[in-house]
Amino acid sequence: MPVILETRYPDLKFIKKGKVRDIYALEDKLLIVATDRLSAFDVVFGQGIPEKGKVLTQISKYWFKQTEDIIPNHLLSTEVSDFPVLKKYAPELENRIMVVKNVKPVMVECIVRGYLSGSGWSEYQKSGSICGIKLPAGLVESDRLPEPIFTPTSKAEVGVHDENITFEEVINMIGEKTAKELKQKAIAVYQKAASLAEKKGLIIADTKFEFGMDNGKLILIDEILTPDSSRFWPKAQYKPGRGQPSFDKQFVRDYLLEKKWNKAPPAPALPEEIIRKTSEKYLEALRIITA
Repeated sequence: MPVILETRYPDLKFIKKGKVRDIYALEDKLLIVATDRLSAFDVVFGQGIPEKGKVLTQISKYWFKQTEDIIPNHLLSTEVSDFPVLKKYAPELENRIMVVKNVKPVMVECIVRGYLSGSGWSEYQKSGSICGIKLPAGLVESDRLPEPIFTPTSKAEVGVHDENITFEEVINMIGEKTAKELKQKAIAVYQKAASLAEKKGLIIADTKFEFGMDNGKLILIDEILTPDSSRFWPKAQYKPGRGQPSFDKQFVRDYLLEKKWNKAPPAPALPEEIIRKTSEKYLEALRIITA
């Protein structure tokens, strides 16, 4: 299958190009096309990961369904056949689109952590806390936290790093009522998904959610619980005190850290083996989650 890095649909009004997704207007709705672009450390690479966009869409579709009892979401359809205007582009769009409600996003990235890893582990080593949340002393890398924690970041534009913010800062940004609901819903969705995934042999170490306002009500938007927005670890190989093998983008990040890339554009070329293995990991995550 060809790798999709760019999209162009002359019949549709183009709205925005994200790191991975291209967004078009579709009547009063939005058409989100998940490309195979790879972004790491907020830099978009020139090479894509085969099947990646399809994996992101299918996993998001699965989790939106599983969590709609906790909070509504923006997903209306993933079927090209529902929209005649898309028919001519069907070979490219099949399995990689979401048609969603056009709502105003809440400008906070909602990260929930159940385990100590990544930037959270780095911050804990320096301060014993993450985003102002004090954690028990003596934790090691990849430790399970006593309970999931809400560690928000500011929502940055493409190419700009998100910044960790405290819950108090979220309250100042969006108001106490919305901030509390954001935190409660994010943790509840994470807990349900983590419980379901663990039964399938997969640990969701942490994940990022985005929310929007639909007629004054909070809903889940963007993608949800994918290998791009989460850390997935095989439960059978889990061992605290070290980094974990993963079914997510961390595999690429680890390669780039090993190569001592400075995390600034332009992105380095990735070896074919890294691209192939990353694709395999994404497809394996899809298989495990939707089994």
